[in-house]
Amino acid sequence: MELKKLPKNPIEVTIKMINCKWKILIIRELLTGTKRFGQIKKAVSGITQKVLTSKLRELEQDGLLTREVYDQTPPKVEYTLTDVGYSLHTVIEALKEWGKDYKKYLKLINRI
Repeated sequence: MELKKLPKNPIEVTIKMINCKWKILIIRELLTGTKRFGQIKKAVSGITQKVLTSKLRELEQDGLLTREVYDQTPPKVEYTLTDVGYSLHTVIEALKEWGKDYKKYLKLINRI
C-alpha cells in the first residue's frame, strides 16, 4: 500500500487495512501462528475458497502477512503474520472484549 493512497485520518487507515470481517477473522487465526490455507479456511467458517484467496492476497499486498511457497509435491503454502500484522493483536482483542461486553449488556437489558 502506498502512503499517498492512505487516508489522512489514522482511524480510517486502520479501517482500510481490515475493512471486512474476513480480514479480521483471518488475522485472528494467524495471531496464534503460521497456518496453511486449509487450516485457515476451516477456522473461518462461511468463507469461500475464492474469497479467502482474495483476502489473503490483499493482506499480503498490504504487508500484513507473508506467503511462503515450498517447492514440493503436493505444493505447500504457509501464511504468517508480519510484525505489522501482529501489531493488530491489540485491535482484535479490543474488538473481542467489546463484543463480550455488548452481549452482557444485551442480556442485562433483556432482563429488565
